[in-house]
Amino acid sequence: MGSPFQEINLPFPPERNHKVPLEAAAKLTAHYRESAPKGSQFGCMFPRDVFDRLLAQPGAAGIRIYWGRSELRERETVVVAVDADANDMTGGEIFDFGFPCPPYCGGENELNGGQA
Repeated sequence: MGSPFQEINLPFPPERNHKVPLEAAAKLTAHYRESAPKGSQFGCMFPRDVFDRLLAQPGAAGIRIYWGRSELRERETVVVAVDADANDMTGGEIFDFGFPCPPYCGGENELNGGQA
């Protein structure tokens, strides 16, 4: 039995507007916080240089973010550049260890629900 990823291989997605109004984004993050178990991380922050370095790789056309779990079962993110065919650029730089929110949530705002 093969991997389900081998069965579906879509090309790079067409252009679309990914911008979301603050009110809609706040609802999305609030719904997540309300349904997440106590003590959950609500997000993570990466410094700009992570995205700059990913996109500076020759052939990079976008960024994919995977969710993972550490050996301690803590949620982690894995960030990798993708090429124009939507393939992960696994031969380049790959990043992990974003700064979790909480505690790295910045000041109180509509997106973090006052988790400063």
